[in-house]
Amino acid sequence: MIICKAKDYSELSRKAANIIAAQILMKPNCVLGLATGSSPIGTYEELIGWYKRGDLDFSGITSINLDEYRGLSGENDQSYRYFMNTNLFDHVNIDKARTFVPNGLEPDSAKACRDYDQIIDNAGGIDLQLLGLGHNGHIGFNEPAEAFANGTQCVDLTESTISANKRFFASEADVPRQAYTMGIGSIMRAKKILVVVSGEGKAEILKKVVYGPVTPQVPASVLQLHKDVTIVADEAALSKM
Repeated sequence: MIICKAKDYSELSRKAANIIAAQILMKPNCVLGLATGSSPIGTYEELIGWYKRGDLDFSGITSINLDEYRGLSGENDQSYRYFMNTNLFDHVNIDKARTFVPNGLEPDSAKACRDYDQIIDNAGGIDLQLLGLGHNGHIGFNEPAEAFANGTQCVDLTESTISANKRFFASEADVPRQAYTMGIGSIMRAKKILVVVSGEGKAEILKKVVYGPVTPQVPASVLQLHKDVTIVADEAALSKM
């Protein structure tokens, strides 16, 4: 596990984008696992800058997102499909037919999970997986649990996650209570993992993730067992280390 220190969020975003850009340059047809939430927005802005300068070509890229709210269509402005379009895909030359997000409108949750696992398999697995880190240690929507989930699953969101996400919705009542998420096993099968962590509010959980016991009660702690993990964190997030 490599910990890459950044002074602030801006530097963190540049460093994370440089790692992703290097992956694309070395393998122009690579499969990127992508994340949503506030942490990667700056990274996506930097990647758009690379593209606009003519230094990066997304035309051969396949992307597979971590998660999606159950019950939201891709046109809903709080869906993660909408987030990815507006924060990255609409601004680069990626083929949207090869950008995958779980189908939030599939009523059969077991089918939605099977279909998404098949998409990952068909792509040949993930070359680089980008992750944020939840305040309770979740990655994707893999919440603290009794065991690590393998494949894609439909999960009930914890109260802390609902509370953290309510700022994006008109009211807490509008926040979906379930989501589809790539499983811990799927994430761990990625060849390389990049985690971006920003802010003092993540300092305590980051310390647990890196130095604490590997436990499904802190889902991201499993990353200690992966052979190629880079954590890019700012000084505030590293303040308890």
